[in-house]
Order: sequence, then structure tokens, then C-alpha cells
Amino acid sequence: MSVPKRTAVRTAVAIPDSLDEVLSPAWLTAALGQRFPDIEVVAVTPGPVVSRLSTNARFTIECRDRIPDGVSAHLCVKGYFGKLGELGLLLRRLGQPEVYFYRDLAAASGVRTLRAVYADVDPETEHGVIITEDVVAQGARFLDGRDDFTVDQVADGLAQLAMLHAATWARPDLANTSWLAPRLARTLQHRGVAEIRGNFEGPIGAGVPVEVRDAERLVTAYRTLATIAAEENAWAVVHGDPHIANVYVDHAGAPGFLDWQLVQRAPWYLDVGYHIASALPVDDRRRAEQDLVRHYLEHRTAAGVDAPSWDDAWRGVRRGIIHGFFLWGITLEVDPSITAELLTRLGNAVADHDAFEAVN
Repeated sequence: MSVPKRTAVRTAVAIPDSLDEVLSPAWLTAALGQRFPDIEVVAVTPGPVVSRLSTNARFTIECRDRIPDGVSAHLCVKGYFGKLGELGLLLRRLGQPEVYFYRDLAAASGVRTLRAVYADVDPETEHGVIITEDVVAQGARFLDGRDDFTVDQVADGLAQLAMLHAATWARPDLANTSWLAPRLARTLQHRGVAEIRGNFEGPIGAGVPVEVRDAERLVTAYRTLATIAAEENAWAVVHGDPHIANVYVDHAGAPGFLDWQLVQRAPWYLDVGYHIASALPVDDRRRAEQDLVRHYLEHRTAAGVDAPSWDDAWRGVRRGIIHGFFLWGITLEVDPSITAELLTRLGNAVADHDAFEAVN
């Protein structure tokens, strides 16, 4: 897969391939110094590391003088460390939109997400690194498909998505931004029928209703959806993958979104249908989903973007459910119990609403 490089000003700090080098006082001083010129990191205490496709590492810093305002002592770095060969290069390129989102758009959009103190891509190696405040140290909790999440929390998350969508709605300055180019079709180039069939035919897919447990039909529907989404004039910047495991809740229980690798220009409904269908157990979703869609539309209207007709909105939500169902159908590198739960939720939503028909 060929991903064009983003034209950008060269970063003032070369980004190392090694996590140990990134967590050195010298590199952190240089990187954080781009935004906080008076900072001098003298010691770093590494914390827990989670490494799957990307690496997330928590750490704390000590400074020679006081830590500047706007920087926490408790931080987290995300990058692609120790990934060699073609896979590593591909992952780095696929991860770049998230870096640019945190660097250029997150704060201005107003959406509740991690607060970045550094985000950039090395133009030579194409390696992007993000350093954010460590919300776990502030009492936050990261979720997955097995966590309790209430209808009120989903409503709060939809209000956050409405804020993001309204703030970026068909903005001319974002219309040709290369890192926001629609990317649904690219997903089909790497995984498809074989991976979905493997999930559907094993224990992971046992909770998917039999009438929608069809890998070929899902891939065909997603290919059509990718075309529809790319041609949609009413686009916004969307998260792209707002499932429950890409949500954290702060110390007060308010949800925020993380993992923005699929951020792009796309129709609003990809986020909304996917988030509702993945965030709630099946019975809770059935009881609340229409009220939740209205809640989202009301918040978006209040932010200045008119709502479509109910029929058009609901058709879009059904398409958003297909988006989530496909992404979890091709998922391989996640705890099987989480994949099974998310496929059960999304598959039942597809069956409940004949979502395949919405992309015909």
C-alpha cells in the first residue's frame, strides 16, 4: 500500500526508533522544549508499557527547576518502537493521521480527548510520536467491551462527537488536507473475507445472528459504503473508530475518545451508528438508540449544523453500524472475549435494523 507523505515543515527534533532514547532526559527536553522552551528534564521514571501494534508507555519526569505550567509530571508516549521491516514502515504511515490530529486539530475542535504536549512526525523516518498527559494518574479509566457503560455516558460521548463534527463541518481549510483523506476503501486492501470468516465461524462469532453472519456480504456492503462515504458532500472530521474500547472515563465518569488512527473526512453517521451499537449491551441499545440519535442531532444543531430528516438520519446510523461491524469482523490482535462481545453487539444491531439494506 502506498501512502503519500504529508508535506510538512521539518521537525526540529529527530525522533528515535528506540523507546529508551525517547524516554531519555535529553530527548524529552528537546521535544517538550519546542512548546515549553524553559523546560529541562533531568530524570525520567519509566512506568507500565503496553505494546501491540503501537507502543504506549507511561512515565514521570523531574525537572531542574519547577515543571512549566501546562506540563504534567505524569506523561504517556505513543509511537511505533522496535517495529522493523515493511510492516513497521506501514504502521508508522498509518499512524501519522493521529499525530497530526493531536498536533493540529484536537485542541481547536473542543472534543474531550487526551491533552497532547508533543506531537510530530519525523520527515526522514516517517515516525510519529505523541506525548500526552497521563490521565490514569488523574484518576481516569480505560474501557473495553466488558466494562459497564451507561446510556447517559453514551449520550455524553455523542455530545462530544457532535462538537467535533460541528467544529469541522465541511471546513474549506480541511477539504484538501491530505492526512484527512477518506480511507475506508484502503482498509479493504489489507483484510477482508478470510479474516471475517475466521471470526464468524469460530467461537468469537457465536453471538452474531446467523442471518448476518456472512463474510462475503459484509465485504460487499463495506465496499459500497466506502464509495458512498467518499462521495458524501456533507462531511466532517470523524473519529472513525469510536468503539467502547477507544473510550476512557475521567475521575468523574465523563467519557473521552482516544486512538485517532482512523480520523478522516467522512459522513457523521459513521461515528454515531458505530458508537451507539458498540458502547451498550444489546438490550440497553434497543431501548435507548433512537433517543440517543436525537440527542446527538440536537447537540449538533445547537452547534450550528442543521439536522437531516429523521429518515435520512436513521439510514445513516444504519450505515454507521455496518462500518463498525466490518472493522470488528476483520479484527485479529485483540483479546478474543472483547472481539466476541463487540461482534455480538454490532451483529445484533445489523440484524435488528436490516443494516445491509441501508447501503444498497
